[in-house]
Amino acid sequence: MTVLLLIGTAKGLFLARRDRVGDAWQLSVPQFPMTGVYAVGVDTRRATPRLLAAVDSSHFGPSVATSDDLGVCWREPDHAPLAFPRETDAALTRVWALQPGSAAEPDVVWAGTQPSALFRSTNGGLTYELVRSLWDHPHRTEWGEGFGGQAIHTILPHPTDPQRVLVAMSTGGVYRTTDGGETWHPSNSGIRVSFLPDPFPEFGQCVHKVARDGEDPERLYLQNHHGVYRSDDDGQTWSSIADSLPSDFGFAMVAHPRRGGTAWNFPITADALRFPVDAKCRVFRTTDAGKTWTPQSYGLPTAPFYPSVLRDAMCVDNNDPVGVYFGSRTGEVFASADEGDSWALVAAHLPDVLSVRAVRI
Repeated sequence: MTVLLLIGTAKGLFLARRDRVGDAWQLSVPQFPMTGVYAVGVDTRRATPRLLAAVDSSHFGPSVATSDDLGVCWREPDHAPLAFPRETDAALTRVWALQPGSAAEPDVVWAGTQPSALFRSTNGGLTYELVRSLWDHPHRTEWGEGFGGQAIHTILPHPTDPQRVLVAMSTGGVYRTTDGGETWHPSNSGIRVSFLPDPFPEFGQCVHKVARDGEDPERLYLQNHHGVYRSDDDGQTWSSIADSLPSDFGFAMVAHPRRGGTAWNFPITADALRFPVDAKCRVFRTTDAGKTWTPQSYGLPTAPFYPSVLRDAMCVDNNDPVGVYFGSRTGEVFASADEGDSWALVAAHLPDVLSVRAVRI
């Protein structure tokens, strides 16, 4: 059962392939060399999955490339596939998120950018239009900039209701639409802000990542800038699920694609000490929607481990059992074929890993 793993790094995109569990991973040479690949996406709504890569060239600027043959060839448009209209007086810095829409909208692909904006494609991710209703939101001028930049990094279309979409940004927090993007509302009730005088503002949270439960689409898991939360009402309200984690700071959050209550997280010590807790390489898994978290480290490095895992550098695939993957800022990539119970090295000595996505092909 072949798995294709897309690894976006600070110096290009690598493709890793494994035909069977236990086989060695076959790693490609870098594609789009010397470009930052901050987001990768896989659109499985097609007979052959379409791959998407947000490439950021220091010379040509940001763009989105697509492949319909699993990375053998890539389509790079002659003109920027997404750009701010002239009247906005804004320039695209980077694409941070690429997210296929729901099954009900087979040609829709969403993109989140820096500065914080949402773009929508209706031709499978070839070209995009700015979602003006969110860009024109009265809160936008007050959205701040996190350590990594001001960006929309999470886009979660509702799987059964295309009128509902949730986005998250640093900084600004969670915003939701329930009318197909006509209007957007902040949705941060219960999410604490550790760096503002008002710890529970309407908006302004530095959300790091949000994942949707694989069984209950109303349940969400959120990693905040100090805080781990769950929502059981599609993001309208949030409650802490950080009690059994060694730290409430981190970046990554992914959920099992089918089994309810199961998610994975990679805790970091603190915002001012961005090392894994106790310098140990450990993924934490919950199987009860965050009531308890269990460390998973069999096969991971046992020596002191200091690199962190970024928000899009962890993912799951659609296998059974589910594969879990993560990459580090020092270029190691690890894979588990048994839902985190054991781990193996996919690649080492890569550039800084920024994003990973995996798919069974």
